[in-house]
Amino acid sequence: MASLFDPIQIGAVSAPNRVLMAPLTRGRSSREHVPSDLMPTYYAQRASAGLLITEATGISQEGLGWPFAPGIWSDEQTEAWKPVTEAVHRAGGRIFVQLWHMGRLVHPDFLGGEKPVSSSATTAPLPLKAHTYDGKKPYEEARSLDVTEVPRLLDDYRRATRNAKAAGFDGVQIHAANGYLIDEFLRDNANFRTDAYGGSPENRIRLLREVTETVASEIGADRTAVRLSPNGNSQGVEDSNPGAVFPLAAKALSEIGIAFLELRELGPDGTFGASDEPKVSPLIRPVFGGPLVLNQDFTGESAQAALDSGIADAIAFGRPFISNPDLVERLRTGAELTPDNMATWYSRGPEGYIDYPTLEREAA
Repeated sequence: MASLFDPIQIGAVSAPNRVLMAPLTRGRSSREHVPSDLMPTYYAQRASAGLLITEATGISQEGLGWPFAPGIWSDEQTEAWKPVTEAVHRAGGRIFVQLWHMGRLVHPDFLGGEKPVSSSATTAPLPLKAHTYDGKKPYEEARSLDVTEVPRLLDDYRRATRNAKAAGFDGVQIHAANGYLIDEFLRDNANFRTDAYGGSPENRIRLLREVTETVASEIGADRTAVRLSPNGNSQGVEDSNPGAVFPLAAKALSEIGIAFLELRELGPDGTFGASDEPKVSPLIRPVFGGPLVLNQDFTGESAQAALDSGIADAIAFGRPFISNPDLVERLRTGAELTPDNMATWYSRGPEGYIDYPTLEREAA
């Protein structure tokens, strides 16, 4: 059986261990969504992960509605990502950028008052609220993405992928989870379309397949990954029969030949979202031929158990990486983990971002 610390081939990337860093929104970019000079240090500090996946990164202004989150649609943003990838590579790491379109979770404040787009004309429900530069506000109704706009959307993903290559990323991950645009197409409580992108599971996975094919055509399927959140309610989005949708989606992604598939699956005792719905990974494992990465509330012990069971090939850790830049070594040695400070998750400066100690610094 594989150990959490054994190497693994992830598409075109040779990873030295199976501890991946999950995407973590941190809000350290500029108001224009340009990566800051803090970010090379932050990511390089965590380069011992088998693979780093960046914080969710906007493919367009239409798709980005989070204050001080990074984008990758402009030349300025692309240039600002280059020091990040260079720092990670100098530290011996590997890094994918996560491509993000937030769909109906973009507040009109980010769009000059225009409505956001979604699979259908829906609104994220209260008590959910949007983070804006003027504080939290209720979400507003999205408009249905017209079928004639799909080519334009695919072009946004194509441009972002080209920019990712130019910035030096080792690959990209498509964010198709957590109630954002692609997830709004996948799940039936948000998708009420009657065209080729709605109705049957085969139709609802169409946009995911087309986006993935577009991205893979630019950077290679072996440098393309996808994230899904198949079970439970995620920011107001859920499905009445996830077992009919997500294995079908996973099979389509396997046929494309993506580098890996990451599943964020909620459990009944989740610390950041919970669900009593069964996990879908047992249905996905038989139909997805590539590396399957699981995420959500794993410890070192439960991560190894998931590998031992054969359900997972690697594990993505999120919040533990915030406050433990050397998480791999801490898991390897059984060292105590440093707790994170939620107040500094999005606080803009270096505090709670690049000042968490490693074991070596603690010893000194």
